[in-house]
Amino acid sequence: MSDQTSPNSPAGHSRRQFIKGASAVVAGGAVLGLNQRIARSAHVGGSDEIKIGLIGCGGRGRAAAAQALETKGKVTLWSVGDAFADNMQGTLDALTKQVGENAGNKDSLFYESRVECPSERQFVGFDAYKGVIDSGVDLVILATPPGFRPIHFEAAVEADKHIFAEKPVAVDGPGVRRFLAANEVAKAKNLMVAIGLQRRHDQRYVEAIEKIHAGDIGEIPLTRVYWNGGGLWVRPRKPEQTEMEYQMRNWYYFNWLCGDHIVEQHIHNLDIGNWIRNKLPVEAHGLGGRQVRTGKDYGEIFDHHAVEYTYDDGTKMMSQCCHIDGSWSAVDEHAHGCKGIAHLDDGRGPEIITADGKWRSKAKKVDNHHQEHHDMFAALRRGEIYNEGDNGAHATMTAILGRMATYSGKKITWDEALNSTLDLSPKKYAFDADPPVLPGKDGFYAIAVPGVTDVLNG
Repeated sequence: MSDQTSPNSPAGHSRRQFIKGASAVVAGGAVLGLNQRIARSAHVGGSDEIKIGLIGCGGRGRAAAAQALETKGKVTLWSVGDAFADNMQGTLDALTKQVGENAGNKDSLFYESRVECPSERQFVGFDAYKGVIDSGVDLVILATPPGFRPIHFEAAVEADKHIFAEKPVAVDGPGVRRFLAANEVAKAKNLMVAIGLQRRHDQRYVEAIEKIHAGDIGEIPLTRVYWNGGGLWVRPRKPEQTEMEYQMRNWYYFNWLCGDHIVEQHIHNLDIGNWIRNKLPVEAHGLGGRQVRTGKDYGEIFDHHAVEYTYDDGTKMMSQCCHIDGSWSAVDEHAHGCKGIAHLDDGRGPEIITADGKWRSKAKKVDNHHQEHHDMFAALRRGEIYNEGDNGAHATMTAILGRMATYSGKKITWDEALNSTLDLSPKKYAFDADPPVLPGKDGFYAIAVPGVTDVLNG
């Protein structure tokens, strides 16, 4: 790629430049035009073949590929790739079985789906993504740990592929800048870019946000967003593993791979907070740490974060997320307006309360993880291309800003965070290479110390 898409360019991003054009992105993405190749091949009967490649064969990748295959029209899983052979084979076997059990059933959306991944289209290792992208696919699903997302996204754009990318799209400021630069190229090439922020494809959320934007609850001085719950999986170290393999297997607990759970998971709620206001925060400060998950297996991430975000009009978003078993659990978003309150919840559905009474959407609850794939493939078959890349970067950067605030214990501005030179990626991608962080002699990893840790300078 050119210098335009290198990790540290374009330089000097401002918040205003960053959000320029954001108003063009709506709930399901803005229709930007037509991709003539897909439009011609998929228009007739809406059932012509779309070949997909899966990059990242963990649990989310497996689910995303299954959801893509279970959409209207012929979808073929053409190629798969993962850093680990066992991940790749396990996912390929599971998808082959799932499609095989349903293919030919006219009552199933798997009816026309196929899994056609011979050995020459199966790829393993750090460079597996290159093989998948070059295998003849029309669209790639990017579902590796998010630290790899800017690299894989850039390569897919360069190869003129449509893209479904899981969130978040990066783990640091340089990664977000790299993703943004590549997304400008994707727009110029008129490539589909869908991002796994699935609440934006939930009609209940769409209707609630439309009512909020219409002024039903008035001006909004305060929003609250939460992802508080218990811990996730841990994969213990095995004696034969190199440090790189161990961290790759246990990726959720290392920032160069995951970004901490405020980035990898809480991004969903932060995205809704921004969507409510149609703007991005200008600064943040917060508190966080490790109170419960303090063992070696938990790498370097915090188990709780509390962040106060401030917008350019002085209004606030209060954010909490934790991974602490037995603590108060909440995964939802709330907007406090001068005329009413909105409670947004993925499970129960949004509710708006005003002096006129309560409102709830009458839209049917759907699996919004699946709905985002229905929307994407239906759009492709109509020849419509939308791009959600900027919004994915907006949400990702909001979460990274929050982590920087809690790790440093300082007030961090949006522009400082976006233009940070602290690059978390390793110098070399290889299983015999050192990852960016190493354990001490006691087996523990260094943990950020608020008031001390520098989160801006590389």
